[in-house]
Amino acid sequence: QVQLVESGGGLVQAGGSLRLSCAASGGFFNSYGMGWFRQAPGKDREFVAAINWSGERTTYTDSVNGRFTISRDNGKKTLYLQMSSLKPEDTAVYYCAKAPDGRSWYKRPVEYPDWGQGTQVTVSS
Repeated sequence: QVQLVESGGGLVQAGGSLRLSCAASGGFFNSYGMGWFRQAPGKDREFVAAINWSGERTTYTDSVNGRFTISRDNGKKTLYLQMSSLKPEDTAVYYCAKAPDGRSWYKRPVEYPDWGQGTQVTVSS
């Protein structure tokens, strides 16, 4: 059974940094791509970043490219999202999700079969 648990969210001032973690259990992690999504109040869940099974290929949405970095540690079965130069518009609940296979190009929430519970990130101006 797949279980994903996010952590690392919190309140930060604009321009600051946070690192989110997503701990995986269930024996699947090393073979699958992973993604980060976010959902702000009243808005649809949106793609943030994705990484393939090995960590060699990554994809970002334009609004975070150059500010956020997705990475993974397959030995620890953990996914990360390093967020820098945070803006108030980055405020959202952030979710990690397991891709349907080892690739990194899935960007639609409906393509991801398994999700964590989310962690709140709030950026104050």
